Amino acid sequence: MSFIHSNIKFTFLTAAALLLGACGTNEQEASSHVTSNDSDLPYIGIMQLASHPALDAITEGIIDQLAEEGYVDGKTATIDLQNAQGDQSNMQQIAERFISNDADITVGIATPAAQALANATKDIPIILGAITDPLAANLVASLDAPGGNVTGVSDKIPVAEQFDLIMELVPELKTIGFLYSSSEDNSLSSAKEAEAIAASLGLKVVTKTVNSANDIPQVAESLAQEVDAIWVPTDNLIATSTLSLIEATDAYQIPVFPSVDTMVEEGGLATVGLNQYTIGVQTGSVTADILEGADPSTYAIQYPEKTELIINKKKAEKLNIIIPENVLESARIIE
Repeated sequence: MSFIHSNIKFTFLTAAALLLGACGTNEQEASSHVTSNDSDLPYIGIMQLASHPALDAITEGIIDQLAEEGYVDGKTATIDLQNAQGDQSNMQQIAERFISNDADITVGIATPAAQALANATKDIPIILGAITDPLAANLVASLDAPGGNVTGVSDKIPVAEQFDLIMELVPELKTIGFLYSSSEDNSLSSAKEAEAIAASLGLKVVTKTVNSANDIPQVAESLAQEVDAIWVPTDNLIATSTLSLIEATDAYQIPVFPSVDTMVEEGGLATVGLNQYTIGVQTGSVTADILEGADPSTYAIQYPEKTELIINKKKAEKLNIIIPENVLESARIIE
């Protein structure tokens, strides 16, 4: 996928290369774009963890909002957009690049990217782009007053609302599967909350975790044989391989309830989730505020104002799941 904003053209690697990157190999090089290195312009370093539709939409929103705020790459700002391709060593190198280039501000899109930036500098402002639990990720001291050089936007998901939806669409549900990466703090935080909610509903939970994208088809197939439905938090590793997950679960007629809109568009059944582009717009707005003098140490963590009900009607038909009319009336429908 590639997209163009003003003078920015950011080209992502092929899916095959991305899967290798998501596995954490050191063979993947970060992809990047910077059109200007004019020291008189504000230097904005943006690190995107990996390439998948949810993070791509966040990046798109950030770039668009920065332009709205007057920060246009190559004209009124230098925007250095780097994609780590899911690789830890790439993240470290990108963080070092931003520091050596005297960045005025940096943005970390997804928890591991933000953590890499936070480990690299305590001086340059860091804006969180879609960090589920900044406290659990040890990125801030407080949500109301972060206390350091880090602030930004959380993409904390409405887990309770998601389970209300799951129970409405699969009323005979007895056993639910959780699938996520064991290495992502954001997923662990959401899964802990989901476990408590599932227990309160009397549901049996079967949890399976993956370490690499290569694990997903086999693990998903195994999980699909044990459960009535599968819930996925905002997990970047799973998001890079949504199609593989859906292919495995469709074979057993098991619905998948993701936590982001883009994964429903790729074949999940439904979610009460967050619009990823809107999260990006909000992140761009926070970035502009800090560039214009706001203090990140006292700038409270922001949250999206709205959730969105999204239904994949075509998938519901394929799985023979009847969506109540009242649900359809209030949902964004994916045909």
